[in-house]
Parts: sequence; C-alpha cells; structure tokens
Amino acid sequence: MADRVSSLGDALSGVENLIGRSPAMLQLKDQIRQIAGSTSTVIVTGESGTGKELVARAIHFSSPRSQEPFVSVNCMALNPGVLESELFGHEKGSFTGAVAMRRGRFEQASGGTLFLDEIGELPLRLQSKLLQVIQEKQIVKLGGIKPVSIDFRLVAATNQDLEALVEKKRFRSDLFFR
Repeated sequence: MADRVSSLGDALSGVENLIGRSPAMLQLKDQIRQIAGSTSTVIVTGESGTGKELVARAIHFSSPRSQEPFVSVNCMALNPGVLESELFGHEKGSFTGAVAMRRGRFEQASGGTLFLDEIGELPLRLQSKLLQVIQEKQIVKLGGIKPVSIDFRLVAATNQDLEALVEKKRFRSDLFFR
C-alpha cells in the first residue's frame, strides 16, 4: 500500500502501544513523549522492518494533534510524477486524466501529521518543493496558481544514511538540517 490516511480509529497507536521493556525501548518511549508535544519536524531512522512507522504513529497519537489526521505516504512506492500529484493535489484539467480537483496529502494532513516514509528516495526536485512547503506552510496544487495555507507536522523516516546522501548531493543539505 503506497499511502494511508488515518484518524480517530488509531487512538491506540500511542506510546502505550509500543511493546518492550528493554532499556533501549524505555529510552525510545521517553524520547517519543518528549518530542510529541513539540511542533518540530522529526526524522526517524533505522533499518527496514524496525518499526519506523510505529514510532511515527506513536509521536502523532501522543501529541496535541492526535485527534487530527495521520497521513502516511511511501515516497519509494510512487513514481515522481504521481508522488508530486499525491502530495500537492491537482486542479481539474492540469494533466491528462485530471477530471476533477483533488486535495493532496499535505492538505489532507492539515491540522495533523504527515508521515513521509523513505524520504531518502524523494527526488531532488521534490525535495526543493518540500523545503518550500515546510518554510512557507503553503502549497500550490499542480495546475493551480492560488496558494493554499496548511498546518501540519512532518515526521519522516528512512533506512538510509541521509548525511552520506547529502555528501553525494542526492539529498539537499538545507532540507536535512530543517
């Protein structure tokens, strides 16, 4: 599944839903509780299968935004053109097959949390647009001209070494530090 939209039905996805009592798990739960109340962008790193999305959900459902949507997008599962339309939405007639206006994932997450899984796979052109969205808190739909204000918290995840990708010029340093 490339993306999901969740809301009130996931109320049990908070920190209490993470299983484990090892010192590392207890430390992780404490970190989640500490950052859940902030509005800061969060990057979750770890190898594939380690539960990065569970951590993202725990952050969201332990935060003041818990009653708002949790929107998940896997950046690796969609080709760049489709991903851009999924994130930003589009206006009717903006491309072949755009028979109606469509709200993108940024708009769907407004008030809540947008989780970008595999952010290291995001193409450079979309990294630039993401940085602008983070800074401006506005988007423009594909084919649109009117900015749309949005309020979301970004939680991203990757199994890649983003610092190494920055050095290789495959990930924007300004986005990394944001």
